[in-house]
This record gives sequence, C-alpha cells and structure tokens, in this order.
Amino acid sequence: MTNNNQVMLDEVKVENDNKVRSEQLEKLLGNSKVPIVVPAQLPLPRTEPRRKSETSLLGSFNRTFRLSIGAGSKDAPNGHVFSRYKQSRFNARRIRKRVVFKHGDCNVVQANVAKRRRKYLQDIFTTLVDAQWRWTLLVFAFNFLGSWLVFAVVWWLIAYTHGDLLEEHLNGTEAWTPCITNIYGFTSCFLFSVETQHTIGYGGRTTTEECPEAIFVMCLQSIGGVMIQAFMVGVVFAKLSRPKKRTQTLLFSRNAVISHRDGVPCLMLRVGDMRKSHIIEAHVRAQLIKHKVTKEGESLPFFQTELKVGGDGEEDKIFFIWPTMIVHKIDKNSPLYNMSATDLLRERFEIVVILEGVIESTGMTTQARSSYLPSEILWGHRFQSLITFKKESGEYEVDYALFNNTVEVDTPLCSAKQLDEYRNMSSNECVDHMRTGLFPSVRTHSSDTLCSMDSLSIDDHIVMKVPTSPIPVTVTAPEETKETTPLRNGSIPKATLPVPV
Repeated sequence: MTNNNQVMLDEVKVENDNKVRSEQLEKLLGNSKVPIVVPAQLPLPRTEPRRKSETSLLGSFNRTFRLSIGAGSKDAPNGHVFSRYKQSRFNARRIRKRVVFKHGDCNVVQANVAKRRRKYLQDIFTTLVDAQWRWTLLVFAFNFLGSWLVFAVVWWLIAYTHGDLLEEHLNGTEAWTPCITNIYGFTSCFLFSVETQHTIGYGGRTTTEECPEAIFVMCLQSIGGVMIQAFMVGVVFAKLSRPKKRTQTLLFSRNAVISHRDGVPCLMLRVGDMRKSHIIEAHVRAQLIKHKVTKEGESLPFFQTELKVGGDGEEDKIFFIWPTMIVHKIDKNSPLYNMSATDLLRERFEIVVILEGVIESTGMTTQARSSYLPSEILWGHRFQSLITFKKESGEYEVDYALFNNTVEVDTPLCSAKQLDEYRNMSSNECVDHMRTGLFPSVRTHSSDTLCSMDSLSIDDHIVMKVPTSPIPVTVTAPEETKETTPLRNGSIPKATLPVPV
C-alpha cells in the first residue's frame, strides 16, 4: 500500500508540474507585452544524457550551434554564427587568399580567354594530359569506337556496291567472288573492322583480290589504327609518368620558424623526400609576395621579391639525401629585416617555396611548391632533429613522425635591424669604455692644447716632434711627476725623464 501511495503522489506531482509549465509557456507565447517572471530552472524530468566531449568534432559542432542560437538574429548582416561557420567551412578556398596552396596547386583561374577551345584543340596532347582521368578515358574509348564504326560503314559500302549483300549471292546459288568473305550485314562489317584495325586475325573474314578499293581501305585502316593506338597510349603513359605525381612524395614542413643560427636571425623550413630514388641537381628558390606601392604611387598587389635561400643560407643547391633545412638569413638585404615578432602578426604576405630537380629514375624535371602565411611562421622555434644512427644495421634512420615537430628557443622579439643597432651601440660603448680606461688624456675640441696632461720628469731631455695636423697625442709618465709642459703647434716640447744609472 505504501508503494502504491508513493506512485500516486509522484504522478500527481508530475501532472501539477506539467500544468504549471504549460501555463507559463502559454503566457510566454500568448502575451508578450506583460512581463513574466520565469523561474531560473523549470522542473524537468531527469534523464541521463549521453556524455559528449567538448573537444571532439561533435562537441565543437554542438558548441557552435548553441552559440548560433544564442547570438543569432535576423538583423545581423551576416546572419547567425552557424551560417558564418558553414561559410568558412565550405568557402575556404575563397577566404584563404593564397596564391599557392600547401599541396602546390596555384590558386589562379583564367577568365575571358579569347578562342580558348580552339587553342586547346590545337594542342590536344597537352590538353588530354592535363585533363582529368574521366575525360581522358572517355576520349580514349570514343576514339577507338569511332574509328571502328567509321571503317565498318566503309566496309559495308564496299560490300553493298559490289553486290556482296544480295540475296542470291549470300545464298550461294550463283558463282560469286565477294570483296570480303563471310560478310552478311553491318554487324559482320563491324567485326571485320575491329579485326583489321587490331590485327586480331580470327580467320573467318578475309579480303580478296576482287576489289582493289578493299585492299586500299584495309591498308589505310591498319595505318590509322596504329597511329590512334600510339597516340592514346602516349597520352595515358604521359599521365601516369607525369613529374607532378613525383611531388606527392616531396614534403614541406607544416610551419616555418624564425630563430638565430650563429648569431644571425634566420627564417628556416624543412623539406624531405620519402622515396629512396633521389632528386638530382636539387635547388630551391623562395619568393615573398606582398603588396607594394612604388614611389610614383603605383599599386602592385602581388609584388614578388626573391629571397636568398639555401642549405646554408647562401648556396641554393642542396645534397638532397635526407630532410634538409632551407635557410634564409635575415640581413640588410632581406625584406624581413625590419620585421619584428609583433609586426609578423600584422603583416600580410606569402612566402612561396619552390624545389626543383631531376628525377633519378626517369630523368624528368620535377617541381614541388608550397607556401607559408605569417600565421604559419613560428617565431622563436627550432626544428627537432629526426636523423639517428642505428648501430645494429649501420644505417642512418629518418623518423618522419618528427618532421613537423619544433622546440622553443630563446629568441629576441625585436627585428633584425633593431638587434643590429643595439649591437652597434653596445660595441661602441665598450670601445669608448676601453679607450677611457686605457687612455685617460684625450684632446679637446681645440687642436692646440690637451684637456689634461700627465706631468713629465725634468732629469733628462727627450725631444718629441709633433706634426702640425691635429692628431690626438697621449703621453704617459711615471707615478712621480714634477712638472707639466704644455704643447703648442709649431713648438718643440721637451720632456725630461729619469734615466737609470
């Protein structure tokens, strides 16, 4: 009985809560002018929701969705947050504003090209090599199918004009020598066309000496078939062996870093090759693409500045047998000379890196490209070493799991120009300090007298000739001084020093 009463009380409580909730919702939806005090937390049935991680992809989506519901409004110019999230997700190509993507493709589209189709058809081989595989295979199939059909029509016309398709000739009631044996219709002509073009030679259908035109067409189809087959096989082979595919195994580091090497600030990135076959005569280039305004006021939105890069920062050729550091020294000739860590966050530029070389296995020239935005340059970082020596096998092992790993190092946040100025000031102060400590007597602005002069002894006379030009002269004497002799231009001062007996 106690359990039943408890159940009934729970049901009544739930019904009352539902009524209160429904009344509050009716007031909220029905009369929006009257202020209503809504409790901070409505009594809802307790359920155990599925726990979701806020760091997961689904958790971030839910968090973004909640923000869009809370902050979205119809009056907003760009809609709610969820719409902006979708726009940034699906229109990343437009928002990124890269000239060269990370995988090497150029973000350039040609428009308003006059007579584009005609020019593309004039260079049909390059067009088919550059086209996607589905279009290349479609053209491949239609070339063969079209040639079979065209020559099948030609064979049918030859047989029809010669009378080989007449009923009495097909039945064999009259003695008749056809141009092509065993031809009974268009299907037979199509099969004979395929056999002739590809030299299959089943032996069922053959040409005879009755029709010279049939012999000529057979020779023409054989030549045309070989040419079509060679052309299409060349296109397919060129697509398979393109040097562009070799770049898929050439790696660029995800980020570039700026740190000091031998006291010089350097921009560094890492390149690697996953294959055992090497890139011969590998050399690297880098260009800085940035907006520039000339002295005449001309605006150059994509001005390219060549960066001096190389394995050591000087020579652009590298011995590319393992992952190599590409270094750009930030000196007075570098466009990054005036850029500090704070300026790097505000600047808008792109560094395009180009790696070129000859493929060892095929002898073709390949080019790999990548780019780095200011947000992808890590100030005060250095790449982690990934090459180790294995004593068991006596080989050097490259761990590509560490290819993009960096470590933080102590690096000044000022620009290279400010650092050089500070070093010059420090060196000048050190020199002045050394001069002041070693030579306390210096010449004043007047070229005639000395601001201070150590006293000289008057025991023996030593004659010193002073040139007429104002050259600083410093004379030191023993600790025991007796007399100070002034120096004047044109005079010959005499100083007496003690001479040991």
